[in-house]
Order: sequence, then structure tokens, then C-alpha cells
Amino acid sequence: MIPTIPFKHATLALLLLGPLLPGCATHTPPAARADAQAPTPAAVLATMERVADWQLAHPSAHAPTHWTQGVGDAGFMVLANLSGSRTYRDAMAAMGERNGWQLGPRAYHADDHVVGQTYAELYLQLRDPAMLAPLKARFDAILAEPHDGTLKFTVPGNQDRWSWCDALFMGPPAWARLTAATGDARYLDHAVAAWWRTSDYLYDKDEHLYYRDSNYFARREANGRKVFWARGNGWVMAGLARTLQYIPADHPARARFEQQFRAMAAKVLALQQADGLWRASLLDPAGYPARETSGTALFAYALAWGVNQGLLDRAAFEPGVRRAWTALVASVQPDGKLTHVQPIGQAPTGFADDATEVYGVGAFLLAGSEVFRMALLERAVPRTVRVTNPGDFHRADETIELPLAPDSPQALAVMETGTSRLLPTQRIGDTLLFQANFAPRERRRFLLLPASALPALAPPDVKVHARYVPERYDDFAWESDRIAHRAYGPAILHVPNEHVGSGVDVWLKRVRRPVVDTWYKRGEYHSDHGEGLDNYSVGTGRGCGGTAIYRDGKAYPSSVYAGWKVIADGPLRAVFELRYDAWSAAGRQVAETKRISIDAGANFSRVESRYTSDQAGALPVAVGIAQRKGDGRLVRDTSASWMSYWEPESAPNGHTACAIIVPGQATRAAVDGGDALLVGTAQPGQPFVHYLGAGWSESGDFPDAQAWEAHVRNVAQRLAVPLRVTGPE
Repeated sequence: MIPTIPFKHATLALLLLGPLLPGCATHTPPAARADAQAPTPAAVLATMERVADWQLAHPSAHAPTHWTQGVGDAGFMVLANLSGSRTYRDAMAAMGERNGWQLGPRAYHADDHVVGQTYAELYLQLRDPAMLAPLKARFDAILAEPHDGTLKFTVPGNQDRWSWCDALFMGPPAWARLTAATGDARYLDHAVAAWWRTSDYLYDKDEHLYYRDSNYFARREANGRKVFWARGNGWVMAGLARTLQYIPADHPARARFEQQFRAMAAKVLALQQADGLWRASLLDPAGYPARETSGTALFAYALAWGVNQGLLDRAAFEPGVRRAWTALVASVQPDGKLTHVQPIGQAPTGFADDATEVYGVGAFLLAGSEVFRMALLERAVPRTVRVTNPGDFHRADETIELPLAPDSPQALAVMETGTSRLLPTQRIGDTLLFQANFAPRERRRFLLLPASALPALAPPDVKVHARYVPERYDDFAWESDRIAHRAYGPAILHVPNEHVGSGVDVWLKRVRRPVVDTWYKRGEYHSDHGEGLDNYSVGTGRGCGGTAIYRDGKAYPSSVYAGWKVIADGPLRAVFELRYDAWSAAGRQVAETKRISIDAGANFSRVESRYTSDQAGALPVAVGIAQRKGDGRLVRDTSASWMSYWEPESAPNGHTACAIIVPGQATRAAVDGGDALLVGTAQPGQPFVHYLGAGWSESGDFPDAQAWEAHVRNVAQRLAVPLRVTGPE
């Protein structure tokens, strides 16, 4: 039974219920009836870039951490996620470097937090700990000493809380992104609780709009209606969208956010004017007839995002989005200047037609990102990939392996559904790789598109590399953006005073870019020049994760590798093989081929060994870690088949860490000389898989042994409980 609805709410109710009721014709306001021509993805992107280029050429005079700049930065980041040029992300990274990754000066004020949204998004792509450290420190301090109290705007200190509606764009998305970046749910929990305190105070449940702050509760427009500022409500709707992007689908708070988003969207659409814009006063548009683009852009962004997410009925809302976009584009001058932006304020007011502001540009770019997606999906039918994290733990930079049909397009693109970001991909044969982050138990969707449907794709960041190094005695080196390793080849056996074998070397990194080629070219890597160094000693032992056959209480390792083959070299995964010629393991001849891979964002390499032997039967295989003299910390978990070693400090270069994981095997602990071992079992001709990983106390990732061991446990959990991938469908 459908409840009886008072007449004054009938339009709102139909917009809310229409998508849910079979045969119910959704009301479409007059402003949305005349359908504007659908733009092309290329046209949308070109306009976004033209507006962004003008802003870069005419930088705002506001302080770099001012809220106006932070909103602009948010727009530049969504453009960076779609553009074929690295110009816009480079501009944001340079901004962060200039700012020292600091927030604004007011510790609790949401306006001074908005720039943190961009810092967190850059961190999620580049994983430089410096990008996140000040944001995390600031929010940790707020959680430790919350400034609770009234939201009444006339009370001193009220803006230490989210007492004005703009704050719901500035603050909550930054807190939500910090949870996505760290896996720490406290930040999202804070944002959720604080949002609803503000909503309960400022949200008018009859009008489905927000007052700007408590000063406006009793004020009225010239026509007698309540004062609801367009840009203020635009901040809220865009804040809802940007917060929902990082609230997992099964989060208990999500349904309430979606409900408010739908209610506001229906009201806002009903208030759109015939020219596609919203006026500064939502309920008295005639009192403020000037064109206004910042509020319109925020509404267009939120409504388009809602349509693209399936939260809003496409037939009802898409025409309004198109009309809004057409009106916004009409406010862009030929040189790219966006006009008709209401200056900084807190209520409806008049202003010059050619007024512009960086926050208006940010809102325009946000709107463009979702209009781009809307236009793209009208021209290309995507296939959906569904991925579930079945574990009760966070996963960062998890690689998703998607099997492809043989007739799949050679070049494919993957879009993140929540944010419309185009993700870096790599194809290896009939497998497509991409990466994503997952909250505990989170379910996510991704869209698979032919790359030919897109105007451009930015070159992906190359985060892995593997190569043969003939200029240094046949070394073979490989690296991710976190760590580097090398194995030794045949030429080194002829070098006097070099005593090495098949152990694995570790190169320590404090930068998130490839270093192997640079260090070999320089010819000196045993000193830290600001990027890291090689101060690891391998000798003839196992180093960090080398293998040996273990018989009668003794390890029998191979010599150096005899042959190599590179299978893939980035940008997300490097894969290669090393061949080890036969050697005697207590009278049994054994040969080995290792297939090694390392992924972007990973401290661990996967090693798949296949053995051949002159005798039948199982082979006991030991995986080892070299131990040092001094106060190191060795931890074994044989039930989970992993072992970690935190080396004694090597001043001034801190601590090196190493770990090995042998998933799916029952292992036992052993020792051989200076090597601690985990011993498992291999069958000739069958894969024996282990993971070797290393870290550094000076990298910014692992300040102590406990942090390293927590990471090792997380990797072991991820291996034991893999992602569930379905599709493409």
C-alpha cells in the first residue's frame, strides 16, 4: 500500500518513488523537459582542460591551503583521473610539495581540511608517506581532543565543529579518504557521526534543504520564503557524493546517506530554472536573477554522479544534468575563463557577470568528470566486474587478475565506479591486471571499456621494473615502488674476492620511483644519496628469501643463475624467469627454474619454483633469511607459514626487514649456519610457491618491527583469503 502524501510534497514523492514503482511515470520538471543535446566525451574533456588551463595560467591569489584553493584542487584531481595528460596531476603534486603537505592553520576548521582530500587522493595513487603524514597527524589530534559543543553559529568556537553547511563538503570527504588510505575506520566513523549532528541541526526536513547556518533559521526572502542558498546546498550535495564515494556498499551508515541524497536531489531538480541554472536563492530565484555557475556546477556534479551510480532515475534526472552542463559551458569564455561565479559569501547576493573564482573552476571540473562518464556510457556499453574482499581486513593496492576472452579488444580501460577514475592497467596474455583498495568485507564494481571509446588515456605510472644487467657481472635486478632486489649471474663467478651464490640481495628505497637503472648507471649504490642504498650482505647464504634443498639437516643451495627471460616489465607487474643448472643435494641431482613476479605497491615478490631431479619423490625445500650478529628480532608463525626478521640497527641507515611466506604449505623451522629457514615440500615438476619481502625503517612505511610484522601478517592473510572476482558481465 502506498501512503497518502500531502499535495505540497507530491512532486518530491514521485521523484523519490518513481524508480521504485512499476509503471509509475516519474514527474519531470519543466526545466528538464527540453532535452539538451548529449555532449561527446571528447567535447566534455576538451572543455574541462580549457577551463583548467586558464586557471593554471591565472593562479588564484588566495593562500595555497585556503578552502577556495582546496576546492579547485579537488576539481583538478578528477580531471587528472580522466585526462590523457599528466599536466594536472603534476600540478597537484607540485602544489602539495610547495605546501609541505600541510593543511590550513586552523586545527579544527573544516575549511582548512579540504586540501587534505587532494593529498589523500595523491597518496592513494603514489603512496608517498609524506603526502599523508600531516593530514593523519591533524586528524589524530582532533580524535584525541574533540571540541564538542553547540553548533549555534553565534557561539564562539562553533566552527571547531561542522556548524555551517559548507563544512559538509570541506571536511567529511577528507576524513573518508583518510580511512581509504590507511584502513583505519576511526576517521570514517568520525565523519559519519559528525555529519548527522550537523544534519540534525541544519537540515529542513520539510524542504529537504540545508540552512547555511543557524543565523538563517528565522530569515526570509523578499517573497516570504525561507533562505536556502544555492551554493551552500551545492556544497552539501557534492559533499554527499564525495563522502559516499568512500563509504563501502555494506556500511551500516550508507543507506541513510543515500536516502538524504535522493531526497535533496529530487528537491533540487524541481528548483532548476528554465535555462538550466540554479539561482543563488533556491526559493526566491526571481529575487536574484543573475546567472550563477558555482552552485549550478556543484548540483550538476552531484546529480550526474547519482545517475551514474544508479541512485537516481536516469530518465528523470539526466535531462536536467545536460541542461545544466550546456548552461555551464555557455559561461566559459573562448580563452577558458569560467564566469558568473558568485564571490565568497554565505548567502544569496548579486555580483558581476565576469566574476570568477578558483572554487568555481573546481566545481566545474567536478561536474565535467561525471558528465564525461555519462557521455561515455551512452556511447560504449561497459561490462561490469564485481570484486569482493571476503576477509575482515583492509587490502591496499591489491592486484586484480581478470581473465579475458580471446576475442577481447587488445586495449581495455577500467573505470572505478565510485569515482569515475580511469585506473592503470596492464595486459599479460589473456589476463588484464588492475589494482584497487578494499575495506574489510567490501564489495566493489568496476567498468570494463574498450580503450578506443575514450578520447585519451594517460600513460600509467611505471612502478615495477626487471632487467638483466650485463654491465655489472650479469646481475639480474627487479623492483617495485617500495623495494628492490637482485640475483647474481655467471660472470660474477670469475671476479676475484666475490663470494656469492643464489641468495637474494635487498636494495632499500625511500622513494616511490624506479631506481635500479639510475643506480647501476651511477655505479655507486652503497651510500644513501637520498633515494636509499644497498647495505645488505648476501654472501653465499640465502639472503632474503633464497631457496635450497634441505636434506639430513643441511641446506644444499644452487650456484648463481645460469639463464634468464623477461616475460613482462610493468607498469603494474614485472615477471621474469631465472634458470639454475643442476647441482647435487646430498647425491641427488636437482635443477630449478624460478618464475618471479613483483607488483606495484608491493614489498613482496612471488616466487614459483619448478624442480627437476634424477630421482623420484618429494623434495624438502628450505626458504631462508640471513641473520645478523646483534639484537635482531626473529618471529616465526609456522601455523601460517611465515617468518620475519627485523635486523639490528645499522647506523646511520636504520633497520632492514625481511620476511618469507610459504602459503598453503605445512612448514617447519630449521637453521643452517647463519640462515633461519622455513622448510616445506615440493614435488618435481610441480610449482613450489613462496613470497619474499623486504622493508626499511627509513622508508616511511615501517618505523619499527611491530609495523613490519603487521604488514607481513596482512600479506599472509591476503594470500590465504584471496579476492573473489566475477565477470566481466
